[in-house]
Amino acid sequence: MAFNPRNGAAAYQQQRAAGSIEDADPHRLTGLLFDGFVDCINRARGHMGRGEIPEKGRQITRAIAMAEELQRALDPSVKASPLPERLGALYTYIQRRLLEANLHNDPAALDECLRLIQPIREAWATIRPQYLAERQQSTEQGA
Repeated sequence: MAFNPRNGAAAYQQQRAAGSIEDADPHRLTGLLFDGFVDCINRARGHMGRGEIPEKGRQITRAIAMAEELQRALDPSVKASPLPERLGALYTYIQRRLLEANLHNDPAALDECLRLIQPIREAWATIRPQYLAERQQSTEQGA
């Protein structure tokens, strides 16, 4: 049996991701969704460039599922801000563009999706220290 380094790397990455998910708090899980989304788009772009259509489709399908999950994670009860509604509309638009990218093998549509998600991903990572501080304070008050 020959060792395929590509399969080994994929197995390692899958195991590492599973450990990250098991130990993750809700904020980190959302961050992992953003990271996974970007990874899927980058992989889809590579597969698209190499003409590997089935794998391109799988990666885009995964990215769409992640965008749907990000959309489901929005809190519609936040009435003081239009942000959840606007993000929901953005995630819907991204899903549509991903479908178009898949259908037409359009790398520009993939790039657009990355450009749209990147500022949100960066903002989410930036608020992590605040989230952890609030979580710590909540834990201390509850103890």
